[in-house]
Amino acid sequence: MFDPEPIRQALREFELDGWLLYDFRNSNVLARRVLGLDGEHAGSRRWACCLRTDGPPRKLVHRIEAGALDLIPGETRIYLAWQEFETGLAWLLEGLETVATEYAPRAGNPYVSRIDAGTIELVKESGCQVVSSGDLVQRFEATWDENQVAMHREAEVITTSGFAVAWKAIAEATSNGGQVQESEIRQVIMDHYRDHLAVTYHPPIVARNEHAGNPHYETGTGTDTAIREGDLVLIDQWCKVDRPHSVYSDLTRMGFVGTEVPVRYAEVFSIVAAARDAAIDCVSSAFAEDRVLQGWEVDQACRNVIVEAGYGDAYIHRTGHSIGQEVHGNGANMDNLETHELRRVMRNTCFSIEPGIYLPEFGIRSEVNVFVDAQGTVHVTGGPCQQEIVPILGLDRASRLG
Repeated sequence: MFDPEPIRQALREFELDGWLLYDFRNSNVLARRVLGLDGEHAGSRRWACCLRTDGPPRKLVHRIEAGALDLIPGETRIYLAWQEFETGLAWLLEGLETVATEYAPRAGNPYVSRIDAGTIELVKESGCQVVSSGDLVQRFEATWDENQVAMHREAEVITTSGFAVAWKAIAEATSNGGQVQESEIRQVIMDHYRDHLAVTYHPPIVARNEHAGNPHYETGTGTDTAIREGDLVLIDQWCKVDRPHSVYSDLTRMGFVGTEVPVRYAEVFSIVAAARDAAIDCVSSAFAEDRVLQGWEVDQACRNVIVEAGYGDAYIHRTGHSIGQEVHGNGANMDNLETHELRRVMRNTCFSIEPGIYLPEFGIRSEVNVFVDAQGTVHVTGGPCQQEIVPILGLDRASRLG
């Protein structure tokens, strides 16, 4: 049975009167997860549930799916006609002044916005002030328990070792003037996942030279996808262990098919690494000082380094994303570019930090994961941060760097 008390406590902490959770045909996975309904049949009719500080939950369900919210305690009202739905929604919100829901003012955060504009209009007609539930969603959907932290660590071992497997395969294929397709190395990594009982929603990115200049390059689709000696190689991989409620590890590292990395590549990588480290320092400092940190601040700390180095126009995505049961999770993103992320960086949440510089002839990215534990200690996961590009044909050195 769902326990509403922790949510009541959070509502008081955030100075809110209620939280309206609404779903239509699985349109709001956030609401379903918060209420513990993610594994239940979605149904075909609208339902709504209002969690309130002044009493038990109130629920609104359709007559032909009257049991849709039976797992949630509280009073239920059943509707049939659309007019009854509207009056039922007003009843859910009766007496509340400020209510949160999956909404973002001025379309500022599409990761939270799951409620259609018409339903928001009805909520406002009830007299409530509507605010975003973004931080509430984080608290009850994006935070990890101890078991998930352990599964992340397992996935981290798999992804980290996956780089060594990939570098070795590239070295073996290219050391005597040979070549290997990007897609072949991608399959080497997928086989590595399979052998370690890991899964992923999409195969990793393996990108050579100019392909690495496209942050979301689809491996094997470029004009020349053969990796040869002298090539720069970006590998971005993500996986999780194949168990319920497992969470992802998502890492990017750079390699060069040779024994000595060209100065130009090394210079750009050093800028990216400095930006990455500035973002990590921003997070660590905030939690050491026990002050509220919003996602946009982390992005800006990182972005400033790249802008000051003269590559601002070549940094074309946010600094990081929430990590959870999906590789792009439902917590705060590190973003002051694509959105102005006002959600807090919370304890027991994980996110990526992955700055990049993307040029026509090549791209450089360095990605780590950051987990903030319950005590506010900041953990950088995925092995030591990459400090230099791996010289793939210098196998002994490459193995030390991972």
